[in-house]
Amino acid sequence: MVTLNRIYTRAGDAGATRLANGRKVSKADPRVEAYGAVDEANACLGLARLHTAGAGALDDALARIQNELFDLGADLATPAKRGERDGEVLRMSQAQVARLEGEIDALNGVLPKLESFVLPGGTPAAAALHLARTVCRRAEREAVRLAEAGEAVSPTALKYLNRLSDFLFVAARVANDRGAAEVFWKSGATR
Repeated sequence: MVTLNRIYTRAGDAGATRLANGRKVSKADPRVEAYGAVDEANACLGLARLHTAGAGALDDALARIQNELFDLGADLATPAKRGERDGEVLRMSQAQVARLEGEIDALNGVLPKLESFVLPGGTPAAAALHLARTVCRRAEREAVRLAEAGEAVSPTALKYLNRLSDFLFVAARVANDRGAAEVFWKSGATR
């Protein structure tokens, strides 16, 4: 007898889903919006990595970040509860934020100083990283909106999203031949 391993459950056909704690919510719930945007950012990084394969440390960092974005999704999908003990639920860590800060500083150290705003584009890798950056910023806005609505959101998760968008900006500049292939904004150029 063949056992089917179906991907569909039909459980969400009426527009509901379950959080990691089992609570049933609308698929339009702000918490679902937040971790859904994190999932989109991760997909954008997968696309960017098509162009960074073999790029050494940059691609290695992006691979690690993709895994961390699943950690972040789990964090956002699991509302905090009173009395929650450290390690009881997967949460983002300050060490993950600090690692991003170190990588931002290292990458930024090889780049020329910015004299103008950078337009998304340049090399295919840079364009894909800029797309990931903008989706990451949206995920951050969704997580902040969730927190402002009174829902429990890990402050470290918010910090991670903020640093990640900075990392992706600097990574895009590096992917633009260390700044040589960047496209700069020319204020009022088409007036």
